[in-house]
Parts: sequence; structure tokens; C-alpha cells
Amino acid sequence: MKFFINETDQIVNEAINGLLTNPELVKLDSFPEVRVVMRKDWDKSKVAVISGGGSGHEPAHAGFVGKGMLTAAVCGDIFASPTVDAVLSAILAATGPKGCLLIIKNYTGDRLNFGLAAEQARALGYEVKTVTVDDDIALGQDVKKRGLAGTLFVHKIAGQLAQEGKSLTEIAEIAQKVIDRTASIGLSLTECQHLGQETTSRLTDQEVELGLGIHGEPGIEVVAYAKADHLMELAIGKLEANLPDTQGRYAMIFNNMGSVSPIEMSLLVNAFSKTKLAAQVDYMVGPAALMSSINMSGFSVSVLLLDEEIEKALLADAEPAAWQMQPFGKPAEISSPKLPETLQYEPSLNPKVKQLIEETGSLMVAIEKEINALDAKVGDGDAGSTFALAGKRLLLVADKLPQNETGKLLLTIGRILAREAGGSSGVLLSILFTAAGNTFSKEPDLGKALLSGLQKVKDYGGAKAGDRTMIDALEPAFESLAKKESIQIVAQHARKGAEYTKTITNTKFGRSSYLSEAVLKDIPDPGAEVIARVFEQIASLNN
Repeated sequence: MKFFINETDQIVNEAINGLLTNPELVKLDSFPEVRVVMRKDWDKSKVAVISGGGSGHEPAHAGFVGKGMLTAAVCGDIFASPTVDAVLSAILAATGPKGCLLIIKNYTGDRLNFGLAAEQARALGYEVKTVTVDDDIALGQDVKKRGLAGTLFVHKIAGQLAQEGKSLTEIAEIAQKVIDRTASIGLSLTECQHLGQETTSRLTDQEVELGLGIHGEPGIEVVAYAKADHLMELAIGKLEANLPDTQGRYAMIFNNMGSVSPIEMSLLVNAFSKTKLAAQVDYMVGPAALMSSINMSGFSVSVLLLDEEIEKALLADAEPAAWQMQPFGKPAEISSPKLPETLQYEPSLNPKVKQLIEETGSLMVAIEKEINALDAKVGDGDAGSTFALAGKRLLLVADKLPQNETGKLLLTIGRILAREAGGSSGVLLSILFTAAGNTFSKEPDLGKALLSGLQKVKDYGGAKAGDRTMIDALEPAFESLAKKESIQIVAQHARKGAEYTKTITNTKFGRSSYLSEAVLKDIPDPGAEVIARVFEQIASLNN
């Protein structure tokens, strides 16, 4: 696996320096031996709130340093607790007469190093209190529970109370209340991959881990890979069984553990919204990477039982950009504007035209994967899906079309493609059929009408024959139709045009204009290939 790194032993140092391009943050000058990130504006007049731990969980912890959250963060090596001296440096640098709260995640290394640093600071005369976050419910109540993304709730509420000038005792008590009212669960499709190390995997493509931690450690259970809704139900079922109050109102952190794409995260939020627990959630932070596990393809959900005091602190503004809270509720709807009817004409029957429509639609559906694979070599891999969607829609409405009135049929196909087909190909074909239908109503010559529609495509799209698009197959086929040549000859012209696109390696239009000659050579344009196959299918029906 490839990563954006320089030297593996400098990953954390360079990442912190990248974070410190934010002018509101500073580091101690003992860096990199001691990695402490602090608020630049800190004047020690209020209680300091400090957290930290191993790196690899970004933006936690340093990404949450700022007004209304952490005063300082202590960063260890990847998945390794910072040293006692590093934690002590943070305490000494940030703590004034009001004292300091250390927020510790419940891992042995963190408990030992943060705890010993706290003892040393107290021996030096500093007032230090600690709280330990143990929000992971996966392992049950009989073991020491791990600290997961629910830790960020403690950062936010303790940081806000410190900002308001509360005492160390008050802040520590409320922080502990937050911990007691927080529960988290994680689920992942993959383990994390350490930067600069060989790729490893303990899971097959058909396995998922439920109840795993943030350091790549195994989950409590391996379950079968399934649809997102089912996996979410499994995770939230575990969470619901460990809620501090089954009837209460909650805030939620929806955390990306590193490499889940944004569209998948939104889909997972939708999956969560279908669970029983969703009706009890009033606020959400995310979906976003908040406490990641380098690049793990997984998510975690943390919930915090609200009361008036907690809710007020949560809703207060916080400076770190990584913290964004929003209301959570059911998807809302408003009335759609009334669009023109897609099927505006009375259906009419022409068995030959019906067969042509059904055979063409079936062909476009059948070749979806093949054309997608071809498009993946020279585009974004979805051309087959675009044509297949158009084919499915045509098959669905075939009996409702004005099959025996060519002009109206062309206009209707244009409307169907405008409404149903995505991508540039769908829009351009919609323009083609719409313009052809308008022309045919004035001059009932199919070949000339299609050429007229094609000219509109060229006007709007900017491409012409020779630019490695579907025009290279459409134009010679339509010219052949206009000359009243047989459909077999028309199909031959379309095929010749599609084959010609294999030789075009330099163009200014379409996705091909972004690609090198080596990539394009001997690969036909996917749109032109589809057009050629459609004409060949039509020709086969007329043998």
C-alpha cells in the first residue's frame, strides 16, 4: 500500500508542523523530543484542560486545541502514549493558580504516564485532577473499558466550563458525570494499515469486526459482511443494551475511523436514522473523522445522555474547526415544483418499433458491466451505468410510448433521458432526441432529423467528429441513414467510427483530453462503442 510519507520516524513530527500552520496554535520549543501543542492565547488565568495520547487518531487530540476545548494536547508516537516528561511539560506550561484537569483515555500506557506526570506536578505544587474516559461498551462491564471517541464530549464540556471560569473541582465533577453518561461502539470493514509498513489483514472480504478499538486491536466479534443497514443495526443494538437511560435524550458523535468515503458516511447516518435509538438523538457531531485509527475503513457511534448543564456546554461555540455540532432529526421534505409530464402523448402501437425499443433497452442493460470496465480505463467507470439506466427506463415505459408517431416518439425519448439519465452522455442524447423530434415534426425524414439533433449536440457539447466521443459513431451512422442506405450499412459506419476512436490519442474534449496517449491507445471511446452495438443490434433485427 502506498502512503504520503517521507521518513517513517518523522511522520508525527511533520504532521504536527502541518497542523501548526494554524496561527492560533503553538508548540513547546522542546519539540520534537516533547510534542506539546497549545493555545497561543493561553494566559493561565483559568483551569487548564489537557488531553493527549498516541498519534494516528487525528484530528484528536491536537486538532481540538482551542478556545472552548483543550488548552493543550500531548502527542505520542503512533498508537503509543506520550512520555511522562512530555505530559509533565504540558502541565507545567499550561497550568496556573486555578489548576489543571488531565483527561486520560483508559489504556494502560496513558493511565501510567499521565498519572505519574500528575503526581510529579502535584509534588511541585501544582493542583492537578484527572479523569479517565472508558466509553467503550463492546467488552462488557467486567473488564476495563477502553476510551474511544466519546472522549471528545469530555474535551468539549470540560473546555467550555474552563472557558466560563468554573473551578477545577466543578469541572472535574462534571467531566466525570459526562464519562458516566457516555457510551461508544465501533465497527470496521478493515483493520488500519500502519504508515510505511507492509499491508496486513486478518479479515476476509466477507468479514467485518464489531466492537473494535482505535489502535487496530481486534473487535469483540467477527460478523458476516452485509448491507449497511444490517451492520448498523448490529452495532446500535449493542449500544442500546448499554445506554445509561433507555428513555433519555442524547447527543451523538458519528466518527469516521479514517478511510470511509464521505458518501458512505452520509449513507451510514441514514442507516442510523432508521434505528430505534435515532428518535432519542437531538444533536450530532460529524459525520467526520474525529478520532480516527489512521486509515481504518470503519465508523464509531458515541452517545451522551443530556441534561440541562451538559446540553448548554455542548451547544456553546468552540474554536477548533474539527468540532461542528448540528441538530439531528428526521430528513425533512417540502413540496416539489410540478414539472412537465414526461409522457405527454397518447400511446400508440407499432410492433416493429416496440421490438426495437425493447431490444435496445435490454442491450444497454446487459452490457453495463462491460462498458463500465471499458470506461474505467479511460474515464470514471460509469458510462455503462448511465446507458443502462436509460435502457431500464425505456423498458419500463415501452408500452406507454407513441410508438407509431416518430416525431412524438423522439421528443418523448428526449424527455425520458432528460429526467432519468445522468452524466453528460444522458444529457447530450436528450438534446439529440429532442432536437430531432422538433425537426421531424417539420420535415419527416428520420436521417435528416437525427443529423439536425446531432448538430445541436455539437453546438452544446463543443465536440465534433474526431474528438473521441460517441459523435464519432453517431455522425457516420446518421449520414448513412440520411442517404437512405440499409440499416446493415448504417451499422457498419457506426462500427467503423467506434473503431476509429481507438486511434485518437490527442483531443481537447471530454475526459480523454486529460489522459496520455499511452492510456488511450487501442481503447475505444465507451460511448461510441455503445452506439455501434446499438446499431448492430438494430441491424440484426432486420436481417
